[in-house]
Amino acid sequence: MKIDKEISHPIHPYHKLKLEYTEIPFNCDGCKEGGIGLKYKCQHCEFDLHKTCVAARPIITHPFYNKCEFQLHYSPPGEAKRLCDGCKNEVLGFVYHCKRCDFDLHPCCANLPQVLDDGKHSLYLCHKLPSACHRCGGKGSGWAYRSECRTYNLHVGCVKELVVESWEAMYLNVDKNKVRDLQTKIPSLKGTLKNHHHHGNGKVMRKCCEIAGGAVRVIVSAILGDPTALIGAVVGGFISK
Repeated sequence: MKIDKEISHPIHPYHKLKLEYTEIPFNCDGCKEGGIGLKYKCQHCEFDLHKTCVAARPIITHPFYNKCEFQLHYSPPGEAKRLCDGCKNEVLGFVYHCKRCDFDLHPCCANLPQVLDDGKHSLYLCHKLPSACHRCGGKGSGWAYRSECRTYNLHVGCVKELVVESWEAMYLNVDKNKVRDLQTKIPSLKGTLKNHHHHGNGKVMRKCCEIAGGAVRVIVSAILGDPTALIGAVVGGFISK
């Protein structure tokens, strides 16, 4: 698919937006969600759009909602507070809305890959978690990525929280003690497996440990709109073990 290096967009009609690559986190002025990697930036003022938001189709469907047709809105419909049914975070800007079922999806959530593959392991997007998330300990509602061995689980919303906290710590000159504290909060299977009383196959457990080592980076890369190995390496700079 051809990618235009310079475009015009209805919500920023006075200046053209130019495609560029950044390793510095930004906040998309379309969906109001975080981003990194490729973005469309105004050369005259502080205005950025995810590549995903620029390319957002007017109407989409999603495999998790077979009966829904989602229409793109540049602002949340209605006056009531709305939450994304993917990450469970508040909708503040661009949103896909199903009028029939009243479901909402951030464009970045709607475009999350069903399978993430780093070349060695696979992580699968789940509509609901049957087992505990390694970040919040909760199950049930809220999309999550689950490892192939079904032992490593992370809610999409929980990963977003980690990203925001990590960015604040690195880019807003937060106390160094908080940075160290955040690093201890990064979900890791190592500590979990030490307390795991299930007598499973040792090879399977070792494989899950390997998955945990890169799972957060791969998931964050996808959530930020650029699931590539290069972005994964950048992400490792502010989400490290």
